[in-house]
Amino acid sequence: MTLVRTRLAALATSLLAVLLIAAGQPAWSEAKDAPLPAAFAKAAAKYDVPRDLLVALAYAETRLDGHGGEPSASNGYGVMHLVSNPANHSLEKAAELTELPADKLKTDDEANILGGAAVLRSHADALGLDESARKDPGRWYQAVAEYGNASSPELARLYADAVYENIGLGINARGLQVKPQEVTADRGEYAKTRDLTSRAADAGILSTDYGPAAWVPANSGNYRVSSRETSYNIDRVVMHVAQGSYAGTISWFQNPSANVSAHYVIKSSNGAVTQMVRDKDVAWHAGNSTYNNRSIGIELEGYVSDASWFTDAMYRSAAALVRHLCDEYAIPKTRTGIIGHNEVPGATHTDPGPHFNWTTFMNYVTGGGTTPPTFTTTVDNTTAGQFTASANWGTSAYSSQRHGADYRFAEPVAASDPAWYSATIPSAGTYRVEVWYPADPGYNSSAPYIVATSSGNQTVFVDQRSGGGAWRTIGTFSLNAGTYNVVGVSRWTSGTGLVIADAVRISR
Repeated sequence: MTLVRTRLAALATSLLAVLLIAAGQPAWSEAKDAPLPAAFAKAAAKYDVPRDLLVALAYAETRLDGHGGEPSASNGYGVMHLVSNPANHSLEKAAELTELPADKLKTDDEANILGGAAVLRSHADALGLDESARKDPGRWYQAVAEYGNASSPELARLYADAVYENIGLGINARGLQVKPQEVTADRGEYAKTRDLTSRAADAGILSTDYGPAAWVPANSGNYRVSSRETSYNIDRVVMHVAQGSYAGTISWFQNPSANVSAHYVIKSSNGAVTQMVRDKDVAWHAGNSTYNNRSIGIELEGYVSDASWFTDAMYRSAAALVRHLCDEYAIPKTRTGIIGHNEVPGATHTDPGPHFNWTTFMNYVTGGGTTPPTFTTTVDNTTAGQFTASANWGTSAYSSQRHGADYRFAEPVAASDPAWYSATIPSAGTYRVEVWYPADPGYNSSAPYIVATSSGNQTVFVDQRSGGGAWRTIGTFSLNAGTYNVVGVSRWTSGTGLVIADAVRISR
């Protein structure tokens, strides 16, 4: 049964693009003879892998950047992050499947993408996906989870969810586009796996040191148990860049062969925080035993050489964490107390690197995070005069992840019946749109959020089965000035489960 279909709605999408999606083909506009687009098209065709899924996986791993053949922290190479370490041999597997030498797979983008496609297809074959199933991107979920080679089912789900989030939100980077599209991810055995992004009140997965963080412990061989601040005084915070993805970094710190760890890891797209070593214990992050003993280490998802990883959401989240640590341990909120890895005596690393904006970050730290953007407005489903929905939308207070007193829900239908959030946009310009919804396995797998941009409606698709109870960025959009319906939640989706409308936040 095909789990992904096209919503034939007037979403400012050409008929040709709609037909291409329905036929299982990518809807994009780019120069096909450009190196990366051509390489992805070739690899997708050769190994019968959905092209957009392959791009989304590469984007989650590396932002489509091969980093000149230099390895990641976990010894992964190229656009597809082919890894060679004691726990992951996807580079060697790619060499076997493609019959290309490992050195070429490391440094040549086209070869690397072929290798990634071959490895992903091998996982699909192991799962028994036949030709028909392979045409549905949603059926590849477990193969994607296997590609990440995570150290636990929870991390495998975190990894795969990030890839499918890219398909729903769309990608436009390095000459490649993936249009936002409806995909119901068939999680299979991972459907019952704990969602590490959930803010449900489960004390077993939440940090006891820092409330907003999830708790995923590093391997016990990658840090030293201690009793700080009795054994050592904590007087520094050290900022790092992971040279890898969020899920990949967490998985690496759980790998007993890593011999490294950090106390916290922060996600680029939305600022999610995972704690991996208790504050009282000594993480091995600074490459200097004295500084390890006295500091808290924070890893930011991303790569030193790529500015796209350093988002405002990451800066704000990291600043809130650092502000908390400074208050907790009497660390000066200055560049004496808060340093980069490159500033540790004897450091051979360059992170956080030239793209990390210390001025912005320190302003957020010292300003208490209260300095607002030029403009921000939050509209809840109960905001008087700014939310409209038909009688088909019910009201519920079932989930504790809700924003405010309650939220709205409706069954998906092939008809136009959106719930709308109205706002007064002060001036024409580019604005960030965030959404809040409670997550539940019974909620929609591909909920369409419509944004009324200056060039027409644009739609992104969000899996409301996970990632709820927090602000989630769905993109930046050019908006006109004035008071009007800016963001809608549509019921017209082939995704499964109730469509939820809770709250939106618009910022400039």
